[in-house]
Amino acid sequence: MTSARFFIQAALLLALLSSPFNVVEAGDKKGEKKRDKQGLKGPKPNRKQRKAEAKEKAVKFANMKAAGQDQVSMTKEAAELRSYELRKKKRKGLLKRKEASLAQVLFPGASPEEYSDREPVPAFVDLVESKKTQLPFEFYDLPTCPEPAEKIQKRFRQRRNLGSRLMGHKLQMAPYAFPTKVSKECTPLCVVEVGGKKLRWLRKLVDRQYRVHVTVDQLPVLMRSKELNYAVRGYPVGFKAPPSYTGLKEDEFYLYNHLKFTFTYREEPSEFEGVRITGFDVHPVSISHQFGNEKIDLETNLEAANKKDGWSTCTPGGESPVNEPETYLALRSGATGESMKILYSYEVNWIDSDIPWSDRWDVYLVGSPDDEIHYFAIVNSLMIVIFLTGAVATIMIRTLKKDIAGYNEMQTLEEAQEETGWKLVHGDVFRPPQTYPMLLSVLVGTGAQIGTAFFITLLACMLRMLNPIKKGAALTAVIVLYVLCGGVGGYVSSRLYKFCDAKSWKRCTIATAIAFPGLIVSMIMVLNVFLTIVGAATAVNFLTIILVFLMWGCVSTPLVFVGSYFGYRADKVEVPTKTNQIARFVPEVPYYAAPPTSVLIAGLL
Repeated sequence: MTSARFFIQAALLLALLSSPFNVVEAGDKKGEKKRDKQGLKGPKPNRKQRKAEAKEKAVKFANMKAAGQDQVSMTKEAAELRSYELRKKKRKGLLKRKEASLAQVLFPGASPEEYSDREPVPAFVDLVESKKTQLPFEFYDLPTCPEPAEKIQKRFRQRRNLGSRLMGHKLQMAPYAFPTKVSKECTPLCVVEVGGKKLRWLRKLVDRQYRVHVTVDQLPVLMRSKELNYAVRGYPVGFKAPPSYTGLKEDEFYLYNHLKFTFTYREEPSEFEGVRITGFDVHPVSISHQFGNEKIDLETNLEAANKKDGWSTCTPGGESPVNEPETYLALRSGATGESMKILYSYEVNWIDSDIPWSDRWDVYLVGSPDDEIHYFAIVNSLMIVIFLTGAVATIMIRTLKKDIAGYNEMQTLEEAQEETGWKLVHGDVFRPPQTYPMLLSVLVGTGAQIGTAFFITLLACMLRMLNPIKKGAALTAVIVLYVLCGGVGGYVSSRLYKFCDAKSWKRCTIATAIAFPGLIVSMIMVLNVFLTIVGAATAVNFLTIILVFLMWGCVSTPLVFVGSYFGYRADKVEVPTKTNQIARFVPEVPYYAAPPTSVLIAGLL
């Protein structure tokens, strides 16, 4: 009896311990511990509390915006406002989206770099690009200071993949020196003499709004404006002043030859050693430096030679250069046509900040004034597509209703057997084309090959298999996958060609293998000639063209033949309806419905 009572008590105790209330309590305690680690006290809020907190935050940040708080500065308030605006983007996961930083969402696996005091921070120059033209140039093609002779450290080196070579990206050291936590006053860099064609070309770059891009610690340089509340990447080569501003008869062009760099960093000895860079800004200045009597060698690194005297506008302990209309550096030659001398200079300022390394990308996604133009263009395109879809759907519904009503009114079996309206074409839908079946097969097979390559590339991006930090990685993936998907193109092309009952299967296979790639390679080679003439950075060298040609001839073409072999061996495609032996007569369409006119109208829309 005693043992039975003992077993009953033990069973009741186990049931009590395994009850759902205890499981919920344990889960709550586990959530509390997790929140304590994150610095949040108390139990996890329920849905009602979360809604109330979200409403309070919305009111708080709305008041901050109304008070004129900007979103681009490196203050604590601006960082909170940026984080709130980007709260939907700071989530990762497919089903259960968890909160994360932009560094985890955009660059998974990226780790911060720590720099010790006075350690040189390498800076790299990228392409000089413009939104008004498709011709980028290298930084050292400009009349600027020569490239430093020092080599890139091993931990910062990156191999140039095929995509980066085709896009013109090349890792080059910037002519500036950035020791960690070492601020610099106005520092002369070099003197360059510009005249003739080079001066006219530089004026064209300013007129076409070219921008210079510099990268430090994988951060692109930013131009911020707290007053206008915007941040844009890179800085312009110069600016153009209209005659109404200068009083001259034509536009005047000015060059930015002095750069004010600002680094924001964070130190946290309890978490990591050294310094983490959290921001990289630039403020360009156009100033006509006053030269002294001392003779200066052109294109010489004055900072390395420790030559800081001889310029009244850039002296140690002097005032920092600012943008003043009286001292702008105009891009024009002398009175007698002699070349102009340009002194390039820069200064550096390091500022301590509380913004964590994981939130340093927020300002890049807040947006600039140009983003609204893209939104309007996208909305405009969507509205046109919706309008055209609705118009076509309305016409189809009215036609089907009319035909169905006519079928319902048929009284006799003989009337029901007569086909009218859209049912007349069911016997000709799957009729193989009598003209150009090879062209159709080649186009469909090539489209299947391209579509498969793009689908796998998008899937790889979703699964974080492509690193967005490595420039050209996505283009490399598309090209490699297109080459490897040659079997898909050959298989689809051969199946469709066999369905058309055509006989020249060898010619179709060869056309599938060489038509589209040959067209693209020919276009690249022709364009490359003109890009080389103008000196664009996207001009591809001969070895890269040979590499692309070998990938096409040695990998893609054999795979197309393999896919075609299996496609021709497969059974013929069966269609769900029977095709009439005699094709129906197709009446001539009016001129406004002919393909040339309809294509023109569709292009205008």
